[in-house]
Amino acid sequence: MALNTIMIKGNFDIPLDFLNTKTPPLCGIDISASSVKIVELSESKDKKAYTLERYAIESLPKDAVMDGNINNLDAVSDSIKRAWKRLGTRIKNVSVALPAAAVISKKIMLPAGLREEDMEYQVESEANQYIPFALEEVNLDFQVLGPAPSSPDEVEVLLAASRKANVEDRVAAIEMAGLKTTVVDVEPYAAEAAYELICKQLPDGAVDQCVALVDIGDNVMNMNVLRNGTSVYMRDQQIGGAVLTQQIQTRFGLSQEEAEAGKKNGGLPDNYESDVLHPFMESLATEITRALQFFYTSTQFNEVSYIVLAGGCSSLAGLDDVVATRTQVNTLVANPFAQMTLSSRIKQRQLQVDAPALMIACGLALRRFDPS
Repeated sequence: MALNTIMIKGNFDIPLDFLNTKTPPLCGIDISASSVKIVELSESKDKKAYTLERYAIESLPKDAVMDGNINNLDAVSDSIKRAWKRLGTRIKNVSVALPAAAVISKKIMLPAGLREEDMEYQVESEANQYIPFALEEVNLDFQVLGPAPSSPDEVEVLLAASRKANVEDRVAAIEMAGLKTTVVDVEPYAAEAAYELICKQLPDGAVDQCVALVDIGDNVMNMNVLRNGTSVYMRDQQIGGAVLTQQIQTRFGLSQEEAEAGKKNGGLPDNYESDVLHPFMESLATEITRALQFFYTSTQFNEVSYIVLAGGCSSLAGLDDVVATRTQVNTLVANPFAQMTLSSRIKQRQLQVDAPALMIACGLALRRFDPS
């Protein structure tokens, strides 16, 4: 399928390039609420296999990023700079993603056979109906998905828009770190790209089955239900790793920094697992069960075959078992690198811990290999 990115004249200085396929060598940068994550991949000569060349994770100060918005540009830029330095790469082109909440997506129908400039005009007219901001404040992109299911005389078009400030803040942070943004993606789309690697690890590639990709971040849990590589349902719920950190602080009288360190490195009191960790994992499993029920009641589907856990919280030991027991659905922890070659720089044991949190960065790094 041919993909287009069209920048409508006069309105959009930085295109929302999640549909652009012509990209130079690049690294993927995921700017989340708690950290900056960078991944660099390479491809074999026959283009049949990937190698994880490098990755780096650098923590962010508290509240530097809130609700997907960059509040402290200098702090984010400094973290990007430190992560890139530790990465040890020469590549300065990067792809970055916006959180789903910062992007308005809408499928629209347009007449088939429109010339490019006519389609631009039609998309701009349609966008006015769905975007609650002035168009001059917005970055816009669209993709022709194909013939409309219900009419051969129309095509289905995916429209996506975000306020310029959302795009410009990320681009500015990256430029301040001495790097260049070549692609702006959307986090769920980037995660879907990485999911294609995980899908190959499932029996029969999970063909004609629903798979719930559950990304548990610092503040938000995103469930994206995929069927044959296409999203059929998406939902955000306000729960994540920050809740566990707060509970550790409250229970043991620690600072936020001490609680974070204990959560990641151990050394917390003996009753941590029974009094804090296990109840938190049970509450996560309850929220995932609730999200599944919403999915069943609002779609024509009544079964999910697999749950794939991603995000930083997914590396909590035993969480997959707790979720599987509560939901009665086969559950696994995401590792998009499981079938990749690993460079000699990669510490395999550490990667096992970090892999679930690298889903979005991995998907962004894959943009390097999009066909031109």
